[in-house]
Amino acid sequence: MTGGSRGIGRGIADRFATAGVNVLVTGRDQDNLDACVAELAGRPGTVSGLAADVTSRDDCARVVAVALERYGGLDIVCANAGIYPSGRIEDLTPEDIEQVIGVNVKGTFFIVQAALSPLTASGHGRVVVTSSITGPITGYPGWSHYGASKAAQLGFIRTAAMELAPKQITINAVLPGNIVTEGLADMGQEYLDSMASAIPAGRLGTVADIGNAALFFATDEAAYVTGQTLVVDGGQVLPESLMAIAEPLPGGAEIPPTVRH
Repeated sequence: MTGGSRGIGRGIADRFATAGVNVLVTGRDQDNLDACVAELAGRPGTVSGLAADVTSRDDCARVVAVALERYGGLDIVCANAGIYPSGRIEDLTPEDIEQVIGVNVKGTFFIVQAALSPLTASGHGRVVVTSSITGPITGYPGWSHYGASKAAQLGFIRTAAMELAPKQITINAVLPGNIVTEGLADMGQEYLDSMASAIPAGRLGTVADIGNAALFFATDEAAYVTGQTLVVDGGQVLPESLMAIAEPLPGGAEIPPTVRH
């Protein structure tokens, strides 16, 4: 599990460990890793941590080697590591772009490359990529480089699915919408409520919602699913406007012509 020490990654690690999967969590911050391992102690599956940088191909190889050493094999790779700094197009430097592409795209490539041999040996390898609705489906000002990286991940999985299928490895992606994590919670309740009002489900997602989707892709029940995406967003991408999820018009009144197509 790359990028598993906080946020969505920790939620995925929790769901897998609760289901009895032994999980190696990676991240760049040792304190966050230690906190994650402590929090998930006592789950049916064992959770351990390893500091690593997914932009380093050598680090990704080391992650796989440690997983094999600690657990004796590797069946599932969750490529979750991702960053999302904001910046307008005119202000982005080559370094800004490279940083996002390095973590979000190259990191996905590198960890999958490193894991190919043990995943093949397992006979039922699973790769689950954490992408996003931003980029593949929606856009947001300030996140052009992030959106491009998340769309790139989907281009990767579609070809990877064909290359990996003869090895009995599946690869799929989860596309989260607005999920409550540590950073989002810091924005305040008013901000959270305004975000939830734009979602048909009436709430923001939880890390457990993403963990459940990732776990499905990792199961034997999903053995015939590969190269696919699953949007987990409470219906966020469906309304064409906020009016579409407002209170129904009274008495079955017609929608005003100005909002028809």
